[in-house]
Amino acid sequence: MAEGKKWYVLRVISGKENKIKTLIQNEVEKYGLSQYVGEILVPTEKVVKLQKGKRVTKEKTLFPGYIYVEAELVGEVPHLIRHIPGVLGFLSGVKGGDPEPITQAEVNRLLGKMDEAAMQEGQILNPFKVGDAVKIVDGLFKDFEGTVEEVSDDNKRLKVVVKMFGRKTPIELHYFQVERI
Repeated sequence: MAEGKKWYVLRVISGKENKIKTLIQNEVEKYGLSQYVGEILVPTEKVVKLQKGKRVTKEKTLFPGYIYVEAELVGEVPHLIRHIPGVLGFLSGVKGGDPEPITQAEVNRLLGKMDEAAMQEGQILNPFKVGDAVKIVDGLFKDFEGTVEEVSDDNKRLKVVVKMFGRKTPIELHYFQVERI
């Protein structure tokens, strides 16, 4: 990080974070201000869901409506950033006040969280433990409720006990086929 650059939080229109990030980058290049504006981050995480029986990986914005900008706010830089379509303004301590940078600890936590998400990309974290009450959301036993009896991290499967015809019946399911109640 350059000596004069600090991290600031921009409020933006929710759902348009990536588009606004691109607009900022284009304007900075257009006006030759890249020495004053460094990284622009839209923190995201990978979320794996089950849709129509198939696993779908989507990116979810961690902080909807916010973008993190590393910049040195000198000259026309703050004006340029504020007047990009979709930017609502910088976060500041006082309404209408000067933008306040976030602390280095917050930046490290943010970057650490993003690095952690990148390392786990494609991996599925185990959201279940033995004894959890779950509802089956996919497969032959859809809408049945049961209890997790066994968790297998190797193949991402669970053994769930459901009650059928008055008897407890164990069923082996994938993580995506159940959700916690």
